[in-house]
Amino acid sequence: MIITFLASYLIWVLFAGLLYLWIIDGRVKKEVALHAFFAAIIALGIAEILKIIFHTTRPFVLEGLTPLTLTIPNTGAFPSTHTAVAFALSISVWRHNKKIGWLFLAVALTIGLARVLALVHWPIDIAGGIAVGLFVAIGLERLHAFPLLHKLRH
Repeated sequence: MIITFLASYLIWVLFAGLLYLWIIDGRVKKEVALHAFFAAIIALGIAEILKIIFHTTRPFVLEGLTPLTLTIPNTGAFPSTHTAVAFALSISVWRHNKKIGWLFLAVALTIGLARVLALVHWPIDIAGGIAVGLFVAIGLERLHAFPLLHKLRH
């Protein structure tokens, strides 16, 4: 039951945490929250495209077991979309607020580990999701910063 919660619902806790920090707490500026949200959406898209390219068998299918998730995934395993989204969001927050970001990253890592324990991903899928999330979060921040730096020079 705990694995099912962590593997299926914990990602929504990250989004709720971001919303809380933006609206109620005020420690995260709207710009940071929007970066994190857009990074998560872009990471989702990239991960889903990679699943089509690298259609890998999920552990529960290979072992003939029932996954410990709310729904039964029917796409490829690599990379973990949950992990990619969680890390894109968390790294975006961490790059702007280290103290809160570490908590978000711990939750993101928990999501990845839970997806392995729930039999829907292999550890390499989690590593791939982390890489996608990291790439997107940093890439989006750099793309956003580039026009700003250009304006400051002129």
